[in-house]
Amino acid sequence: MASLLSFFLFFVFASFPPVHSEKSNSTFTPINRDLYHASVDLLEQIKALVHRHPDKLTVETIETENKGYQAEITVVTYCRSRRESDDRSKFRILLSFGQHGRELITTELALRILSILSEEQFLPNISPASLNSTLDKLVIKVVPMENLNGRKLVEEGDLCERRNGRGVDLNRNWSVDWGKKEKDYDPYEENPGTGPFSEPETQIMRKLALSFDPHVWVNVHSGMEALFMPYDHKNTTPDGLPSRRMRSLLSELNQIHCHKRCMIGSGGGSVGYLAHGTATDYMYDIVKVPMAFTFEIYGDLTASEKDCFKMFNPVDLTSFNRVLNDWSAAFFTIFKLGPLQLDETQSKASTSGLEKWVSIDEYLDGYLMERRNRYGKKLEVLDVGMQEIRTYFRLFLLSSVLLLFMFCSRISKSKSSRPIVSAIPL
Repeated sequence: MASLLSFFLFFVFASFPPVHSEKSNSTFTPINRDLYHASVDLLEQIKALVHRHPDKLTVETIETENKGYQAEITVVTYCRSRRESDDRSKFRILLSFGQHGRELITTELALRILSILSEEQFLPNISPASLNSTLDKLVIKVVPMENLNGRKLVEEGDLCERRNGRGVDLNRNWSVDWGKKEKDYDPYEENPGTGPFSEPETQIMRKLALSFDPHVWVNVHSGMEALFMPYDHKNTTPDGLPSRRMRSLLSELNQIHCHKRCMIGSGGGSVGYLAHGTATDYMYDIVKVPMAFTFEIYGDLTASEKDCFKMFNPVDLTSFNRVLNDWSAAFFTIFKLGPLQLDETQSKASTSGLEKWVSIDEYLDGYLMERRNRYGKKLEVLDVGMQEIRTYFRLFLLSSVLLLFMFCSRISKSKSSRPIVSAIPL
């Protein structure tokens, strides 16, 4: 009897395949460690690259924290002359990669672009003399991994994580149209934080943008192939010449490098949903960057929505190299055509400075940060609380207004109390 029962159970279990739990990662594509660097290794490679080319590259690490949550961002600056005084006369480009932790391919593109800028790698069909002539006129700041804390969570096994180390989507934490939620709002995907710029990462990026004042901003993502311009929070693009300039450049990139595969238009009007509180809308509306873009450089639309590594990143060597080759060439086309689209660098300079008004909240938020250059030397540390600075500044403004009002009142009273002297001779 026991032998018959054993045979029956063996038959039943052999006839049906094992059932895998939805939470099991056994059917999901893991990170290809042969293609992708670990976050620490990638940043170390970039710092080593800078060390080998001090005539072209500099690097600094910017750190800050909020309510016990710490973040740091590495910023690499490319400038052939290396004279800070030249920065304002040159065409300025700010590039950010790795804002969402799961999009590993974007950080690999940052490394490739920096390798080409340092001339350790080369673009085919472009003469070095022509490239150097273009690059002489530029200052390029590259943020190779904006969301380091979120990236570490991905490397620890949470392959679908796009948010930062405390669960906030950094591309929903900016102030333009912040906090609005669509009907299909997913708090796991789009948590905007407790307020605009509540996160140290966005505080650092805002300070960087306001101080650098770029002509071109590109926020690099993956998940599809697209070339987006403002706006993300509505389904329209800006009016007039700025919109035509941006669309013209994107059409050129789509034709030459995207092989007409890329979607072009506003993020809100093209991607199928509206996104509120994004970096690109802030750069265009508040920082007044003339050409502000979001690029989506890769997406596997056949992958399961839970197979996030495959959905957002190439998994084989051929696709990996194709993405890096096509998109690094696209960025060097921007380096060449961007200044031509804006005619003259001075067109940006004329709208900067005092004509660009930024509120005290916009300027001071994120200013409490620590900077270190590649030798570890601290460049800037402020140990005063953000709230205290705001409070003292507002009290100062209020007292100044009150004093001015009292002064004007005294003058008015003194004038009214004076005796009237007749101008007619007696």
